[in-house]
Amino acid sequence: MTLTDLTIKNAKPVGKTQKLWDGGGLHLEITPTGSKLWRMKYRFDGREKKLSFGKYPYVGLAAARAKREEAREQLANGIDPGEHKKALKAERLAKAASTFEAVAREWFERMMSDKAPSHKDKVLARLQNDLFPWLGNRPIADITAPEILSCLQRIENRKAFDTAHRARENCGAIFRYAVASGRAQTDPVPNLKGALKPAKLGHFAAVTDPRQVGPLLRKMDAVGASFPVKAALRLAPYLFCRPGELRMMRWDEVHLDAAEWRYVVGKTTTPHLVPLASQAVAILRELYPLTGRWPYVFPGRDDKREPMSGNTVNNALRRAGINTRTEQSGHGFRAMARTILHEGLGFKPEVIEHQLAHMVPDPLGTAYNRTKFLAERRAMMQQWADYLDRLRNGDQGEAPVAPAPLGPREGR
Repeated sequence: MTLTDLTIKNAKPVGKTQKLWDGGGLHLEITPTGSKLWRMKYRFDGREKKLSFGKYPYVGLAAARAKREEAREQLANGIDPGEHKKALKAERLAKAASTFEAVAREWFERMMSDKAPSHKDKVLARLQNDLFPWLGNRPIADITAPEILSCLQRIENRKAFDTAHRARENCGAIFRYAVASGRAQTDPVPNLKGALKPAKLGHFAAVTDPRQVGPLLRKMDAVGASFPVKAALRLAPYLFCRPGELRMMRWDEVHLDAAEWRYVVGKTTTPHLVPLASQAVAILRELYPLTGRWPYVFPGRDDKREPMSGNTVNNALRRAGINTRTEQSGHGFRAMARTILHEGLGFKPEVIEHQLAHMVPDPLGTAYNRTKFLAERRAMMQQWADYLDRLRNGDQGEAPVAPAPLGPREGR
């Protein structure tokens, strides 16, 4: 006896699973909880097997019968419908795992795990904003160079030439990973060589004329901001570290009695030591009662367990009336210090570069050492802070004091 929609609709659960048969192995299983599930019994190579067709009423009687006929046709052609269904599912899963977005996210998790958070955020933003919307659902093996170029040209159209080149580099790394992991046969990115407009390499805005430093510092001192933000603005020129390192400064890295800040440079994953001038120590001691209960020296506005926003310093500079694109940016304090310390105060480039946490070529081949040039750097950081204070107080910077005699070079 075949089923009808009315029979199925009126069927009620009993104390055990019951089966309503429709013919050809198709039947409806009704569980004690009331679920109605389509099943089909069949035999293949002498073994009894079962197929699942879905749940009623989402799969109606007509749809279930169509699935039965499809399975019977496969059996007639020597195909096991259950194994065929599994193969189709595996193919779908393989395709889903081989889309550009799936491979890119896998590459990101594997290759970006040891990178600085700021770098990871930038790479992920490029993928999500400039590549995934157009390439994300495409099988990575099917993507062509013109498709990639189309995405990169969209970036160029907003005049973000450097971002376009970086997105191209990210695509190349993703495709090489796809080839290595068997999800693609070739990398189309090399075919884009010469297809993009040259990146216009720029520099972070920075004041490097000593006569302009004093007015800049006075503007920074006058800005309306919370005490932690004001402290960050005061420390930024004294320390001339990367802005991301300043906002991520932790109290457990700061040793006020030793006048040192010890941390790992995210960009190079190397330990670094910043000697703290007396002015920097004083600022941190005053700030500690306010933020010392939390991990970060400069906690976030909403979540004190997280660091302050990456835009905080630049936003404060803009509120002070300072153009961060053409006049001075948070990162520009590094260029300010590098230029004036060498050209104005006469410190040696290798000492300055080491304090900037740059990897300086060493003819002796010695490894990077956070204590290298430490005596020189301690003297340099104190003299730099004193010099900034003189500029802030009206000194024109025309006749800087010569560097004080330095002790023996450490770490050589």
